[in-house]
Amino acid sequence: MAKIELTQFKGIFSKLGFLKSYSSLVLPGAILIAGFVVLAVTLLLGSSFKKKVEEESIPLGQSVKRLSQSAVPLSQVEIEKEYQQAWEADANQITLLARQTTQRELLSYKIFPEPKDTSMLIFDEFGRLYRAGIEDLIESVNGRDCPTEAELDQAMRPEGTPRRRRTGGRRLISRARDDDATITDVLCREKAKSASVYVNALDLPGYELWGSYKYNTRKEAVEDCWYWQLAYWIIEDVFETVKAMDSGSSSVYTSPVKRVLWVSFSGGKTTTKGSGSRAGGGKPVYVREARDGLADSFTGRVSNDKIDVVHFELSVLVDSKAVLEFMKELCSVKKHVFRGHSGSEAAETYEHNQITVLESTTSAVDMESDEHDLYRYGDDSVVELDLICEYILERSGHDALKPEAVKEVVEEKKDTRRR
Repeated sequence: MAKIELTQFKGIFSKLGFLKSYSSLVLPGAILIAGFVVLAVTLLLGSSFKKKVEEESIPLGQSVKRLSQSAVPLSQVEIEKEYQQAWEADANQITLLARQTTQRELLSYKIFPEPKDTSMLIFDEFGRLYRAGIEDLIESVNGRDCPTEAELDQAMRPEGTPRRRRTGGRRLISRARDDDATITDVLCREKAKSASVYVNALDLPGYELWGSYKYNTRKEAVEDCWYWQLAYWIIEDVFETVKAMDSGSSSVYTSPVKRVLWVSFSGGKTTTKGSGSRAGGGKPVYVREARDGLADSFTGRVSNDKIDVVHFELSVLVDSKAVLEFMKELCSVKKHVFRGHSGSEAAETYEHNQITVLESTTSAVDMESDEHDLYRYGDDSVVELDLICEYILERSGHDALKPEAVKEVVEEKKDTRRR
């Protein structure tokens, strides 16, 4: 057995000896094989790597390159910060200016939001202040009315002169009438020369009402005062417009605005007994939905949590060339003084711009009609301009003064309509 194994080993060694003669080729061969293996692996991995590079690395590199080209410099960050701060300041300023528009002076500082004085006399005082305010507004525009019947009678028959008897035939009667007509015309012309605009307090809502105001309940009286305070602010803006338009004119003949016919919050002029004035005597109402308004509003604005909306009508006689200018002036920025909600703080001058014209109508004036018989407008072409306007009140500026009685009525109406 041992002999056989020895013989086998000799055979193996003889073979190894044969390989020994080629040992110098083993290493190169191994390297060559390894190279083929590496090449094959490289080719396989290379295709997937190339694909990955094309799909991921190259686009990423291009994106980085683009971002590097458009990268915001560090200084730009500070500029953007300043811009955002300015934007915020503008927004805050707009909010402040909006609030200031309805921070207006009050006729009485004893009533809102709730009167501390239990006396009914504070409401009589409000009425006197309202009427005095209207009279001051008329005086501020040098407003006058046509001659009254008493003035005409006095001019035709001075005191101490006996009344003329219309006797002596038709010719004498006709002459007397001509004399009266001449006197009337002279007096009417004098009135027109002495006034910048025709206006009568009775044609403004609330003036007659507060001359004979009837107190019912405290709650109702506070509510009335609030709405007529809103009315006064609106009328005040109308007269500021007239004053600006007629600035520099001391005569109706040269004034663009010839006459204020009426202002109304209830839809046109009325002479109904007990209405409160010759104008529409109703007090302002909040427009909470479209049907509350005096006209269809193209703005679509109604009272909400941020604003209160009121509609009013205005009728004036103007020079036909001043129609557009009047509407522009009516809607322009106006100044007002605010002394705090107590009325005792340092005076601040603010601005407001709250009027939008919703509808406008012009019509010819019949100079021969009774309505214009005692008025003299000059040689200008005069038209009647009727406007329906929207008035916006920023609640943040005056809600703190709004009486609870008003808030309750408004909320009650809102809840009723929801049902």
